[in-house]
Amino acid sequence: MLLGDSEKWAARFASLDDRILDRIAAVWPTLLDLLPGQPDEDTITINLVSLLGKDPVVRRLCHWIEFQFEPTGTHPTGAQYSKGQIDLAVILDWDRTRYLAYECKRLNVIYSGGRQSLAGPYVTDGMMRFITEQYAEGLEVGCMLGYVLDGDLGFSMERLANAIASHAALNILGGPVPMVPVHRINRFSTTHSRAGTKNIEVRHALLSHALDPFG
Repeated sequence: MLLGDSEKWAARFASLDDRILDRIAAVWPTLLDLLPGQPDEDTITINLVSLLGKDPVVRRLCHWIEFQFEPTGTHPTGAQYSKGQIDLAVILDWDRTRYLAYECKRLNVIYSGGRQSLAGPYVTDGMMRFITEQYAEGLEVGCMLGYVLDGDLGFSMERLANAIASHAALNILGGPVPMVPVHRINRFSTTHSRAGTKNIEVRHALLSHALDPFG
């Protein structure tokens, strides 16, 4: 639960996202050296979390950064239950209800010589978890990381825009709106309504597996 001015919390989360993306760009070349050309999503993310956890700047920005973080819900009896596993979570302090969630999805994956954008799962298995409050319950900011495996950012953006526009359950209020890139990380944002609670901004960052973000 967030106590205090919700707008200030939203601004804090947005600023934290900017800073975390800066550090992701810093460790990305090292990550590319560690991994094969078509790694699976978990392999990318667990190595990214490992590198970020060793980064001295990240250690000053947050309490902890976690792979497959499990947020909890509360039964009417007061008992806690798992709401699933967030791919990457930046936890602000000992209160584990305050976190910046990153859902991570592969895009532009090569299968048997062909390419699949995987924009559909990015929406249905990624973004929708913020809209339903499975993740980021009561929070006003959530984040998506798209791992663009073939480096074709233009193609991934086109397919994502179509997938987002065609999925009514996203409850789009605004966007996609371009955001200022962090190094060479392409970004955009979308805003969504949620039933019975505050709207949420989903911030999207597309990381090319083929390019050095500092290049």
